[in-house]
Amino acid sequence: MSDKTGRNAPTEQESREVAEAARETEWTAPSFVRELFLGNFRLDLIHPYPQQTPEDRQKTDAYIAKLRKFMEEKVDSDAIDRTGELPEEVVQGLRDLGAFGLKIPEEYGGVGLSQLGYGRTIGMVTSKDGNLTALLSAHQSIGVPQPLKMFGTPEQKKKYLPRLAKGAISAFALTEGGVGSDPAALSTTATPTEDGEAFILNGEKLWCTNGTIAELLVVMARTPSKTKNGKEIPQITAFIVETDWPGVEVTHRCHFMGLKALQNAVIRFDNVRVPRENIIWGEGRGLKLALMTLNTGRLTLPMSAAYGTKVAVEVARKWAAERVQWGAPVGKHDAVAQMLGGMAADTFAIESMAELSAALADQAKNDIRLEAAIAKLWTTEIGWRIVDDLLQIRGGRGYETADSLEARGEIPIAVERMMRDFRINRIFEGSSEIMRLFIAREAVDTHLSVAGELINPKASAGQKVGAMAKAGAFYATWLPKQFFGKGQLPSYGEFGPLAKHLRFAERTSRKLARSMFRAMAQYQAKLERKQALLGRFVDIGAELYAISATCVRAQSLRDEPNGREAMRLADVFCRRSRLRIRQLFSELWVNADDSTYKLAQGVLKGDYSWLEQGAIQAVPDGGRLTSNPGGAARPAGERISGERVATQVGASG
Repeated sequence: MSDKTGRNAPTEQESREVAEAARETEWTAPSFVRELFLGNFRLDLIHPYPQQTPEDRQKTDAYIAKLRKFMEEKVDSDAIDRTGELPEEVVQGLRDLGAFGLKIPEEYGGVGLSQLGYGRTIGMVTSKDGNLTALLSAHQSIGVPQPLKMFGTPEQKKKYLPRLAKGAISAFALTEGGVGSDPAALSTTATPTEDGEAFILNGEKLWCTNGTIAELLVVMARTPSKTKNGKEIPQITAFIVETDWPGVEVTHRCHFMGLKALQNAVIRFDNVRVPRENIIWGEGRGLKLALMTLNTGRLTLPMSAAYGTKVAVEVARKWAAERVQWGAPVGKHDAVAQMLGGMAADTFAIESMAELSAALADQAKNDIRLEAAIAKLWTTEIGWRIVDDLLQIRGGRGYETADSLEARGEIPIAVERMMRDFRINRIFEGSSEIMRLFIAREAVDTHLSVAGELINPKASAGQKVGAMAKAGAFYATWLPKQFFGKGQLPSYGEFGPLAKHLRFAERTSRKLARSMFRAMAQYQAKLERKQALLGRFVDIGAELYAISATCVRAQSLRDEPNGREAMRLADVFCRRSRLRIRQLFSELWVNADDSTYKLAQGVLKGDYSWLEQGAIQAVPDGGRLTSNPGGAARPAGERISGERVATQVGASG
């Protein structure tokens, strides 16, 4: 099948090659999480717990104080949710406070906050209104400012950064109707003019957050392919596009179950002339730019999750203490107490992981692609569970709208809005399922570089012999190290009662590495199809990162006024996390994955459509649920590769 550009829909191999080419293939800096997956528990990479410098903290605190006052006095979140609109006076107020230039350097008129300072600021905004978080973060985490800071020319920075800092809103445009996780299927094109001074942009983009009000866009488009060894190499390029240029048209504003005021658009480009000097970083480097930008850009979501769950704990705590049933506050009853204690412990862990990951980004001496990805995945998954527990504790009042509560005389606590707004975090900038595939791909990168040809069905006999020698030399020294380490010794004594959890993490990192090695040996090339198994590996690694971050942070707070409480929060979190890890390990080799997959294929073929009988049909016979112009279904069991990474920006751009 072909798409509306006339190209044939890409094959799975073509899709894989495009995305693999966009990956960062080198590990030139250390990574705690990467080492963890290899069985090397490098606590020295995160301990002592990195802190903001006094100057940066003072600057951040002063700015947050100003913005907090504005949020408390000028923002009516219930009205924003009710009307689905952002009041112009609120947007202008944010402009006046410099909130659109939080990460833009002062030399260009921005506030110049660090990544951690920015995260704390956006987190505070989230605690009041997720719509404003989306507005500010889509603008400067994945919009024009971040890639321009990282890859822009001096001329581009001088032209656009001051304008962005003053409040010219930006958006990111990658996703298309048929393109989410498959960048090779990109149909938007940018064709060079005859004089070579510009490109003519044509296509349509979906889910561009801020798109309805943006002045500037980062647009990903297909530029002319290159040829290497007789093979066509697709090129995807990033352009800065101004929305008032002829041919740029917002054709639809998208509406969602939550974030009712999200300014999310379908944008069409019809023969838009884009000057060559508006290419960011260079032709053919668009996907890599997007992925590298998001190494820090996605850190907004963990900090937002942390502050959203802070509010959840506050509401749950006050309600559980006030609401009396059967002669006692509901928080005294074990069923509710278990939820409340878990919410508090998990919130401490979420904030620990979010802060640590942001601080590592600020240090600029670590490769944080895995830390950021796991932080995004884990904090939004655990955060969703916290919000769900909050609604359960609040009961009917949690399900009731704030307006309804207020109308009958109760405090309008919008738990149902919180739930609607939070849910997108598991999809924004890469669904949890896609993030697990990305993390798994990076986690096994060392093994693939060492033994990849051994499990490559297309490798020649000679290649396999060479790979066998290389793998033998590596695993002869690596594998024995996975059976003994500090976790078997009375180590980490400076952590006091938390030392046992770090010893567990060290032992378990080696067990995880051994298990991944076993899976590669057992499944070989088929491993990339075992997505449920890979997901469990990733989830174990995420829990180990959470345990590590939580213990290190609690240790840093040990002598502070709330040090005893921090240690208790960390201890309870680690106990619960260890139970989750044991369950994940138990399901690695004994599970229902294969039978469930076979059942799903039967469902896809319609063998079980009789289950649907009696219900009113939601999809008309012959109706299509996708706007994929090519209409090509992906092969069963998508491959584990960098191609999955592109969907990190899915619902955001």
